[in-house]
Amino acid sequence: MDISGKTLLVTGGGSGLGEATVREIVQAGGRAVIADVNAETSEALAAELGENARFAQCDVTDEAAVQGAVSVAREAFGGLHGAVNCAGVPSAQRVLSRSGPHSLGAFSTVLNINLTGTFNVIRLATAAMADQEPTETGERGVIINTASIAAYEGQIGQAAYAASKGGVVAMTLPIARELARFAIRVVTIVPGIFDTPMMALLPDAVKESLAGQVPYPQRLGRASEFAALARHVLENEMINGTCIRLDGAIRMGPK
Repeated sequence: MDISGKTLLVTGGGSGLGEATVREIVQAGGRAVIADVNAETSEALAAELGENARFAQCDVTDEAAVQGAVSVAREAFGGLHGAVNCAGVPSAQRVLSRSGPHSLGAFSTVLNINLTGTFNVIRLATAAMADQEPTETGERGVIINTASIAAYEGQIGQAAYAASKGGVVAMTLPIARELARFAIRVVTIVPGIFDTPMMALLPDAVKESLAGQVPYPQRLGRASEFAALARHVLENEMINGTCIRLDGAIRMGPK
């Protein structure tokens, strides 16, 4: 897909990996709908990027909110050609700790945002894509999801997070197979340890320790590197139904 002139919805687009992806899309001549719960940062980003960006207040678990973001894309830019799912929350809680068993509510919340929220965006975005005319190469749209290496090597305390991201990995291929008849691709990026606003909350010593676990390059990933891969996935029509690790060859230990 040639991004120039195309419209993409980016959840979690107001910060971190989502923000970098929004900037990459607009730089490539595309148009971005910043779907995020944080209005302050998202509106500032939309204002900075100008006429090729719009903000849509969006909780990915809310059907009406996601449908509203899709409507913003169609009304402001005349269509929707892709969605990049970057919205998500972390989780760190043991199944059984000194304070008792894992909170069932916390487990459900993480799955609801990271997995169900991703699926909610996929189903509503693809419904809009399937109705529109294909591009010059016959493609109607692209879905890019964000998982985590925790889907494969979840650490102690990551049961909920690993389950949510494992679900994103597991549904990638079946959805890609189903949507092939509509000429819509589905791909998941699986990032390792990236320098995001959530990571910035950790002490420097912890961040240095995490970076030291990456074989090469021995540092945290940059959001711009995630965005560059997302752009390549959008542009390369042969990438479909797969999960791509972006992790510097790290394989996480138990803790």
